[in-house]
Amino acid sequence: MIPAMFQDSGLRGKIVLVTGGSRGIGREIVLRFAEEGAAVLFISRADEAAARAVLEKAAGEGWDVGAERADIRDREACERTVRSWAEKRGRLDVLVNNGGVTRDNLVAFMTDEELRDVVDTNLVGTFNMVRAAVPFLVSQRSGKIINISSVSASKGGKGQANYAASKGAIEALTRSLAVELAPKKITVNAVAPGIIETDMSRDVLAAAAEEVRSRILLKRFGSPADVAPAVLFLASRFGDYITGEVLHVDGGFKMA
Repeated sequence: MIPAMFQDSGLRGKIVLVTGGSRGIGREIVLRFAEEGAAVLFISRADEAAARAVLEKAAGEGWDVGAERADIRDREACERTVRSWAEKRGRLDVLVNNGGVTRDNLVAFMTDEELRDVVDTNLVGTFNMVRAAVPFLVSQRSGKIINISSVSASKGGKGQANYAASKGAIEALTRSLAVELAPKKITVNAVAPGIIETDMSRDVLAAAAEEVRSRILLKRFGSPADVAPAVLFLASRFGDYITGEVLHVDGGFKMA
């Protein structure tokens, strides 16, 4: 029997918005929120087939999930999407900033486009979504923001200067927002995954899988199913007294 204190996450009926929700970690986050009874809108930029697959899975389970195509680098697109979803559902309870890209290259050869695309998507995209959502959360005097960072923010890696910088900035942004928004009863936290088996990590793992695995204390790569529960925990009633924190889900990779 599940103890009574763990039976109700408090997520049923919550209105949730997730960026980068069509694949990998984002997809798992969307489906797990929906399984808990939340109404979820996810944003994706380009992969229509993957987005349709998420919607079909949710529909088959009878879950309340919608999708919107938008580019989080575009401030106006973020504002339109957040406003439409919040007004349609009457509120916004949880924002999960998961949308992100990698453009790995050695710094001496990194192009302006590779730098700009990563920073504009990962950092500016997160900022755009937060800026669009905060007026709704403030008016309610409640809400939760969860930003997806990376172990790269605290453990350097060759060829990832742009990505590591963007994720380190997200963690700094998380702490600043936690201070700024606490008086309005809004919590802001981050989850920092380690090496997770997704489309984004495929090339890295193909090139050096055994070397990377040997540096993980738990000696295995993570999966999206390892990361999503951390996000749901912070969004649930069990995370109500946590703000300004970065929760690492990396199998001990940052310690090795």
